[in-house]
This record gives sequence, C-alpha cells and structure tokens, in this order.
Amino acid sequence: MSATRHCAALLVSAPASGQGKTTVTAALARHHRDRGRRVRVFKTGPDFLDPMILECATGAPVYQLDLWMGGEDHCRRLLHDAAGEADLILIEGVMGLYDGEPSSADLAARFGIPVLAVIDGSAMAQTFGALAHGLARYRDDVRVSAVFANRVAGERHYEMLAESMPEGLASFGWLPREATLALPERHLGIVQAGEIADLDARIARAAQALRSVPDSLPEEIPFVDAPDAAVPASVLEGVRVAVARDAAFSFIYRANLDVLRALGAELVFFSPLADRALPAADAVYLPGGYPELHLERLAANRSMKDSLRVHHDAGKPIVAECGGMLYLLDALTDARGSSADMVGLLPGSAAMQNQLANLGLHGVSLPEGVLRGHTFHYSKTDIRIKPVVSSESARPGGRGEPTYRLGRLHASYVHLYFPSNPDAVARLFTRHSPDNRTAGERHEAR
Repeated sequence: MSATRHCAALLVSAPASGQGKTTVTAALARHHRDRGRRVRVFKTGPDFLDPMILECATGAPVYQLDLWMGGEDHCRRLLHDAAGEADLILIEGVMGLYDGEPSSADLAARFGIPVLAVIDGSAMAQTFGALAHGLARYRDDVRVSAVFANRVAGERHYEMLAESMPEGLASFGWLPREATLALPERHLGIVQAGEIADLDARIARAAQALRSVPDSLPEEIPFVDAPDAAVPASVLEGVRVAVARDAAFSFIYRANLDVLRALGAELVFFSPLADRALPAADAVYLPGGYPELHLERLAANRSMKDSLRVHHDAGKPIVAECGGMLYLLDALTDARGSSADMVGLLPGSAAMQNQLANLGLHGVSLPEGVLRGHTFHYSKTDIRIKPVVSSESARPGGRGEPTYRLGRLHASYVHLYFPSNPDAVARLFTRHSPDNRTAGERHEAR
C-alpha cells in the first residue's frame, strides 16, 4: 500500500440537476489546465455523457466514482492514483448534493472532500443565500466550503447574490447567462461530446468567461490508498474482444475496458455503423448508446448484421447492454414511429417512448456471479424468450430488468460495472460458460 498522498480537491455539486454542474466543472478544469496545472476529473455515479465533456476539458481520462457499484476501496484507489499525478482533483456530483443513495454528499463525507455548490442564480437574489445556507447546514459531516453562481445577469446581479451569502461561506465566482456556454441536451442527458462540433470552443469560452474565480488552488486534502483489487490474472489471455464504439454505441465505462485488459484480453474496436464486418474476435461487447438515432445506417449495414449472426452461430460470446441489446432485436422503432430491421438475433422488438421507462442502480445474480450496474432507458421491449434472471433494484420498490440468454449471448438493459466482479466478467467473455438455463429448467431436466 502506498503512502498517503495530498492533492487539492473539490466536489462540484448543486441543489438539483440542471444547475450547470458540467459546464462549471469543465470551465474550472480548463481554467486550471490553461495555467499549466495537471487536472484530473471524476464523475459521481453511473453517467456516460458528462465524462465525455469533461475529458475534452482536461485531455485526461474521466472515471466514475460510485460507492454502490464499485465500492469504497475501488473509489479510494482511483482517488489515490489521481492524487499522485495531479495538482487538482475535481469531482462532478450527480443530481442534487443530497439526492440518491449513495449521494454525492456521501462520497464527499467518506473521503473528506470539500464541496463547491453551484447554484443557478438567474431568477433570484437573496434566496440564493438561503439555498447556500441550507446546503451547508443540512449535514454536519459534509463541508460546503464555497458557492459558485451560475447564469448570472451581470456584475451587479452577482454582487446581490454574494451579499446574501451566510457568514463563513465563501463566494467562489460566477459565470454569465449566455447561450454560447450552454451544452445541448436530449432525453438521456447532455448530447455526446462527438456530436458537438464546437465543444472545445465552448469549453474555452466558459473558462474565459469565469469571473471572480481564485487563481490559487483549493486546499490540499489527504488521499489514503486501498488494498489492491483481486483481479484474476491473465484468465482472458489470448482472448480477443471486439468492442463496438461509434456514435450509436458509446456508453462504455473506462473502468470496464481496464478490467478486460487486466484480465489479459486484447481489445479491438469496431463500428456497427461504418465497418462491413466484425474484426477477428473471440467475443463481442455491444455497449449502450443511441441506436435509435441511427436506424437507417444500422439497418442498411447488412454485412455487419450477417457477421454478428455468424459469430453467434459459432458459439462465441456476445455481451449486449441496453442499446446493444436493442440492436440485436428483430426491429427497433424510434420516437417518431419510424421502424427498421436490426440484427435479428433476439426474437422481438423495441420502441422508444416519450417517458422514462426505468432508472436506477441494479444488482444481478448471473450464472457467472453477482454483478452491479445501472439502468436508464426510454424504450420498451417485447422479447419472445424467457429471461434467465431479473436484476434487483438497489432502491426499495424499484423494478428489476430481465436478462436474456440465447446460447452465448447475454443481453439486458443493465449496464454492468465490471470492477464490481472481475471473476464474473471473465466468465462472461470466455468461450465456455456456466449453465444459462433457469433454475426451473434445470430442475425439469433432472
């Protein structure tokens, strides 16, 4: 175990979603990077889209910190490693500071990280101070050290907001209310980084637009290492995993790829949109994304669909999550009612809805072992085979997600977080698998 490392750090949170946390975090990261400082950014919770923006702001990889999916030791190792190579660590929170279980506040309290509260001040004056006071005093184990005002009308407006601040709570600066600084959104959140043509320019403008932000770094805090994770060494040695990665399939945790590499797998990337066939591979990983936005191109790429069917017929593993599962169905219908033929490996269809279908952290007991992850989707499926198991929501009363198996195909809405159980992941991607029948089917067979 390495010695304790010290590094300046802030957890950037807010009273609610939609306050501009991602824009402010990206602007602060670029502000310090432009001053020659090494900046590492993390995202609290199971989010794929915000990290894409934050990676553009820093030029460094962005990992998730989730106490439920990855566990405390996993988060501790990530922070300790970052503290050894950075001058500043920024952690963007999820939802409001105290929302969820575990919440951003739980993470801040567990690791002693001071909180920078971002509040949208566009439609308020003295109430700004009341919100700041409530955030700072709600829990004794959470230290809100400063408050940032977002979407401010101008200098005089900021002065009014700053004057409302309670004693002992610092004003950290502000950003003006400008459309050119905002990040475009769609149903699952911020638009993917690769789809925002002027993203780097937007981040640069936001960094330059920061007002009254200290040039000095925040205080340094200690980061203690955790014991090394038990990753089964080289059990995927010689296994080539083809990972889908393009505009339709981009919801990939960096930590998942790290686990596959640590297990000994060789990773090759391909595009179901553009490539004519799979690369030579022993297994395929189809992560989530936005296949519904690319129906025509996915449907027209018949050679790729044929290649996936040949791979499956050869008894090779396919792990498909959310959007990856929708791609493997017979047909997919977008929110406008347009439908297209997909791969046809899973018997059934799906259609996009205008309202959220399911959201939350989930655990699933697979034949390979127990894994954790999350679900977030607007589509509904009609799949004509029995699931082998359903996930369990971490939230009481939450609805589980079915897991489907067809030969060596694993498909579910749950985005699995591979560090939660590397042993189970190794089994998912190997040629031979545990018995994928349900308990009832195994009993009947006897």
